[in-house]
Amino acid sequence: MDLYSTACKEALTAKQKSVELNLWRVEEEKRLEEARLAEEAAKVTAEKERDKCKVAMETAEAAQRLAELEAKRRVNAEMQAHKQAEEKEKVLMNLGQGDFRYRRYNIEEIEEATQFFSDSLKIGEGGYGPVYKCYLDHTPVAVKVLRPDAAQGRSQFQQEVEVLNRMRHPNMVLLLGACPEYGCLVYEYMANGSLEERLMRRGDKLALSWQLRFRIAAEIATGLLFLHQTKPEPLVHRDLKPGNILLDHNFVTKISDVGLSRLIPPSTAEDVTQYRMTSAAGTFCYIDPEYQQTGMLGVKSDVYSLGILLLQLITAKPAMGITHYVSRCIDKGELKEVLDPSLPDWPIEETLNFAKLALQCAELRRKDRPDLGKVVLPELNRLRALTEETMGHLMVGGSSWPSPSNSQASISQEMSSDPQGHSGLSSKSVLTQSSSQEKQSGSGDEYF
Repeated sequence: MDLYSTACKEALTAKQKSVELNLWRVEEEKRLEEARLAEEAAKVTAEKERDKCKVAMETAEAAQRLAELEAKRRVNAEMQAHKQAEEKEKVLMNLGQGDFRYRRYNIEEIEEATQFFSDSLKIGEGGYGPVYKCYLDHTPVAVKVLRPDAAQGRSQFQQEVEVLNRMRHPNMVLLLGACPEYGCLVYEYMANGSLEERLMRRGDKLALSWQLRFRIAAEIATGLLFLHQTKPEPLVHRDLKPGNILLDHNFVTKISDVGLSRLIPPSTAEDVTQYRMTSAAGTFCYIDPEYQQTGMLGVKSDVYSLGILLLQLITAKPAMGITHYVSRCIDKGELKEVLDPSLPDWPIEETLNFAKLALQCAELRRKDRPDLGKVVLPELNRLRALTEETMGHLMVGGSSWPSPSNSQASISQEMSSDPQGHSGLSSKSVLTQSSSQEKQSGSGDEYF
């Protein structure tokens, strides 16, 4: 019985151990399954991390390549800019030394003439810098001074000197001298200011007669065609607007501010009549839309600006939306509604032809604009011919326009009473200068 009891106890104990071992085995299998699932999840995570690492490395390599290219490009740009700066500096230092078509002034002469750039002598202000009226060599002149903070001022200064120094035309402003070291340009003084001042009647100025406006339009087109026919490389103005059209004492038109002008390679000009620029330049509302969008520059870019300017000549209104306004009035047969109301005697038929020509010039697509030399200028010259009979008795704001002799007499009288006491330019010399300028302005195609 004792042996039997012992055997029963051992059997019971063994059974309990068997149950415990079975539970332990189940738990171990569960742990193994969890471990296997965790391992698979870790493998998936590792695969994702490896892909992320690969993408990050590729991105880093691409960024490094871009940085190397950018650094190389920057070095090349700096070298090119340094080279251009040296060339510009060399040109500026040599200005006037081998070319006697204009005088080289020193800063002391400019400061003395402008009374150290006195505000009382300032007659204008632009993106380039202020403009002063003063006397140099007993002659009234306009001095344009480069502002130290003017963007691209030096390049515009050099461009303007190079363009004006190598060409002469009756409808281009005359460069008399320069002070390269301080960025000063000396021009002939335009007694009647800018076309913008006249059209907008600033300073209570009298309105220009329609005869004079037609003549001004033809002279602008003549000067512009001269720029486009420059040899060996055509020249595009890029900033044609009323503010850059100046009028002398006889109201002869002079195109100014050629600092933004660009030379187009002859092969490009002959083949495709346009040239790609890296960035558009000019004044809003006057910039050729195609040039502004694509950077493709051509002589017809100036034709667009001319169209806007011609519309302003007959309407005396701001440039924004002027093409839509004029074309709508023409469609309705109400052209008189858009014309400058300060002139009651507009010739409707001729003005209508003038407005239609201006709208053609201001077409959005370059290919739709007429040719300046073959279409625009001949039509403007035809309209100017209509004014020849009345040019001797021009009406400005309803009053008789002074003859050239009277105009010169008034200028001589003004100079004799100048507060600075500059009396070196006699009445005789003034009249001599007038006659020479009248000869110069007789034909828009001759040089002087």
